[in-house]
Amino acid sequence: MKILIAATPLTGHVNPMLAIGRAAAARGDDVIVLTDPAFQAKVEAAGLNFAPYADNGSASFLETTLPAGPERFRHEFQRRFIDPMPVQTAALKALIAANAPDVIVAGSMFLGVLPLLLDTAPRPPIITANISFLFLDRPDHAPVGLGLPPARDRTELARYAALKAGMDAAFTNPVRAYADAQLARLGVPPLPASLPHSVVVLPDLFLQPTVPGFEYDYGPLPQSVRFIGLLQPPTPAADLPDWWPELERANAEGKPVALVTQGTLANADFGALVEPTLTALADRDDLLVLATTGGRPIEALRGPIPANTRVARFLPFRELLPRVSVLITNGGYGSVSQALANGVPIVSAGLTEDKAEVNARIGWSGAGINLATNTPSADALRVAVTRVLDEPSFRQQAAALRDAFAARDAMTGILGAIDDLARTGSVLRGGASAAVPLARSA
Repeated sequence: MKILIAATPLTGHVNPMLAIGRAAAARGDDVIVLTDPAFQAKVEAAGLNFAPYADNGSASFLETTLPAGPERFRHEFQRRFIDPMPVQTAALKALIAANAPDVIVAGSMFLGVLPLLLDTAPRPPIITANISFLFLDRPDHAPVGLGLPPARDRTELARYAALKAGMDAAFTNPVRAYADAQLARLGVPPLPASLPHSVVVLPDLFLQPTVPGFEYDYGPLPQSVRFIGLLQPPTPAADLPDWWPELERANAEGKPVALVTQGTLANADFGALVEPTLTALADRDDLLVLATTGGRPIEALRGPIPANTRVARFLPFRELLPRVSVLITNGGYGSVSQALANGVPIVSAGLTEDKAEVNARIGWSGAGINLATNTPSADALRVAVTRVLDEPSFRQQAAALRDAFAARDAMTGILGAIDDLARTGSVLRGGASAAVPLARSA
C-alpha cells in the first residue's frame, strides 16, 4: 500500500507522524513523508521516503511586536498554519499525481488538506491525526482556546456566551474569513464552520490520540471521530545521562522523582517554568528533581543547579516516565499524554499555543493541578507539587487514565483505519461528515 503522510514542520507535530510512518513501513507499506527540508534527515533516519515543501519558517513563527492576547494569537495562527496552505496543497497534488497514494494521513494543523477535502474532485481518502486536544465547538458555547472547564450552571453558561462573543469577534471569525479567502483563491468553497471545528469534521476519519476520560463531553460526535489512546512518538537513539543510576537508586529506595519540562517550542525563557520549579524544590532533600532543556544548551539555565537536581538536554520519556512521581510541565499535549498513559500526575502552568486548553483538562480530570498561568511563582509550584505528591486522589485519577490508555492500542487502530479506507475507498465529499453525528466512540 502507498501512504502519503503530511506533517507540519514542528518537532511535536512531526514525531507522531513518523511513528505512524514507521509502523506502516515495518509491515511493508510504501511511505512518503511531506514536510519542510529541515526535517529531511529525521524522516530518512526513520527509514521513510522524504518529499519537501518549503515552509519558510512559518510553523515556528513567533510574534514579537504585539502584546499577548487574541490579536497576537490570531497573527501567529494565520502565519503558522493558514499562510502555508497553498504551497502545501500544491505539493500534495503533485505527489498524488506522481505516486497515486492509497491514503493520505495528515497532522491536524497541516491545513493543505482542506482544499482537497472541500473540493469535489477525486482524491485519496484522507485521515487526520490530531496532535492536540479535541477542538470541536462546545455544547456549552465556551470559546475554544481560553482553557475553560465545562460550564456547571446557568451563570457560567451566560459568562461563556459573553466570552465567546468576544473571542469570535477578535479571533474565530477573522481566522475563518482569512482561511476562506485563501480557499477562494484556490478555487474551492468556504469552510462549513469555524476553522478548528472544520479541521475535525471534514476528514474521512479524525483520530484523537487520547481517551474519553481526558476529554469533555461534546454530546454526539461526528461519525469520523475516533479515540485511539496514546500515539507514542518514536524514541530517538541516545545515550542515557550519566546520572541515570541515581534515578534507579531513587526508585529502589522509594524516593519521589519530579520531572520538569517546557517542551521543545515554548522554551525560549526557562524563567517561565523550569527555573522557578528548581528554586521551589531546591530544599527538598527527599526529592530527586530532573529537568530537560528540550534540546537547548544546559548553560541556558540561569543560576546554580540545586544539589537535588539533574539536568539533560534530552531525556527518553518512554524509559523515564514510568520512574517519575510527578510531571511539572507547561502543557505540551504529547508530554501530558505520555505522562497520563504512565499514571503520572501533573502540575501544569502554561497559556500559550494550545496549552490553556490542555492544562484545563488536567485540572478538570483530577489527574493534576492547573496553575493557569505562564509565570507561576516558586511558592505556588512548591505548594502544588507537595499536594500532588501527598494527596492520593491525584495519583488515583492518573492511574485510572493510565488503565484507560492501556485498553487502547493506538497503532493497531491507526493501521486498521488506513486499511479500511484504502480497501473501501469510502470518503465523504465536501465535508459531508459535518452533518452526520454519531454517538461517542468507545
